[in-house]
Amino acid sequence: MEIPKFNETFLPILEVLNNGKVIKSRDLLNIVEERFYSQLSKEMLDKTTKSGDRLIENRIGWGKSYLKKGGFVHYPQRGFVQITEKGLTASKENITLQNIQSNVISFYEPEAKGASSDAIIESSASPQDLIDSGFEQIEKEVKNELLAKLKEVDPYSFEKIILILLKKMGYGDFIETSKSGDGGIDGIINQDKLGLEKIYIQAKRYNESKVRETDIRNFIGAMSGDTRKGIFVTTSTFDEKAKVKARDAHHVIILLDGSKLVDLMHSYSVGVQTKNIYEVKALDIDFFESEEI
Repeated sequence: MEIPKFNETFLPILEVLNNGKVIKSRDLLNIVEERFYSQLSKEMLDKTTKSGDRLIENRIGWGKSYLKKGGFVHYPQRGFVQITEKGLTASKENITLQNIQSNVISFYEPEAKGASSDAIIESSASPQDLIDSGFEQIEKEVKNELLAKLKEVDPYSFEKIILILLKKMGYGDFIETSKSGDGGIDGIINQDKLGLEKIYIQAKRYNESKVRETDIRNFIGAMSGDTRKGIFVTTSTFDEKAKVKARDAHHVIILLDGSKLVDLMHSYSVGVQTKNIYEVKALDIDFFESEEI
């Protein structure tokens, strides 16, 4: 079972409100989620929008908003919601985006000449979904460009980038090993001020070649007796035997492939920068209820 689209929450919302009582909007979200979507996995229930709101609550909230636009519910007072007579007589057949499109916001207006209004109205993406989808597409393209750039830098620069990333992630000061005779170790991170806990780093900048079992074996062999922790990073991927070797090792070996690497670099703003910041505004009810006006 997937997280419902916002228009798939129409009937659950109306069913909860079907007794005609006035209830708090927050209570409505909780009741709808518990009654109809509690069987979703914890991972799905914990999903958030790009702005940090819980996705399931966001979808139910947009469903409530569109039901109000269609006249199926109303807000008798601030923070409360109640079903209308139209909502009480509604059926599954007539609760659609098509028949609640009165006052629908401009996200669903056709922009291109000749575009189908019906096709746009029947979309199951809420305005928040459209925003998130746009951000996800931009993020995906940036990560692809970032990975391509990492594959172009020289190996020594790549090693330095990895150490900078780990430093930003809070792993403490790092020591670059000499470029010759390093025994397969590209850097050492001290987890504490005195250097009692060390993490050894191996960074391999590959274009297409996968990291193999022999690479992991050599890395383990190069780790001295004063540490049992290591991070092996590559711009490519690890073959299955390499993954097994790392998993079965007596040491704790963390494998970071190209995809995980750019995820972390994007999250910690290493090699990327913020280009634009967009504001999404909401009505300020307190302003209209203040004594200043």
